[in-house]
Amino acid sequence: MKKLIAATSLLALAAGGVSSADTAPAATPLSSIKAGEPMRMTYEVKANAWAIIIPITGKANFRVDMKPETYSIKGKVKTTGLADILVNYDLDLAASGYVRDDHLRTYAYVSQNHDGKKNRRVEMTYGREDVAMTAKPEFGSLGEPPATPSQKLEANDPLTAFLGHGFVPRSAGEDPCGGPMKIFDGRQLTWLYFENHGLKDIKTGGYKGEAYECHVRMDRIAGYEKDEISKDNLTGIEGPLRMWMAPLPNGAIMPVKIQADTDDIGTVTLQVSKLEFEPLTAETSPGSH
Repeated sequence: MKKLIAATSLLALAAGGVSSADTAPAATPLSSIKAGEPMRMTYEVKANAWAIIIPITGKANFRVDMKPETYSIKGKVKTTGLADILVNYDLDLAASGYVRDDHLRTYAYVSQNHDGKKNRRVEMTYGREDVAMTAKPEFGSLGEPPATPSQKLEANDPLTAFLGHGFVPRSAGEDPCGGPMKIFDGRQLTWLYFENHGLKDIKTGGYKGEAYECHVRMDRIAGYEKDEISKDNLTGIEGPLRMWMAPLPNGAIMPVKIQADTDDIGTVTLQVSKLEFEPLTAETSPGSH
């Protein structure tokens, strides 16, 4: 999962489009949705880095439709070669599942890569006792050790884990960065831990205001090769992966900027360029990105 986790974690975590100057109400977005107010969220994220004097970029678009009982996510991640962090991805992603009172819960997940090499497609379906997975072409190995059924069921797919993280309520006195985030991509099971480093002023194309600086540590639980288990960071990254999570007026706490220092090409920065919240109606339900 090292390429998928890195690509998705750097490009899928995004929100913005509103100022933190407004006062956040007590209700969370999920509580409003469960009360009968379906919502659509649209995200656009842009990444940039430099390889010597050549700019390297990436972008991601995500649409999240949430109804009182179910949700669906569609996403597109496209990069132009950010070393071992974002490796020439042209990736279509989709997830669906259930809206609970305080979290999203995966039912199905599909990823389809169009990288021109393996063009691998991964499909997962969550059952009562295990997660059914097919990969074409098949994975060469499911890791040592592979994830157990109970471990897989405890985690969410990458899309749901990352995008749903901002909608998990934080109680008074709880670390606003949240976590741990438990992710299963069909092969590799990973937990991400967050450490709060205080409020900072952030300005991106889609957000201006205060955000919590959260440092990320990675724990490879299962599905990895033996020589990967001991690593505690994303491949190719020197120092902590930093995410700035903004408390939004609707009660969500969403990443608005993500930054990492890499071995080969220096600093990679992702910034939220657009976020739209809108009611999900009969008019907005059809269509795609």
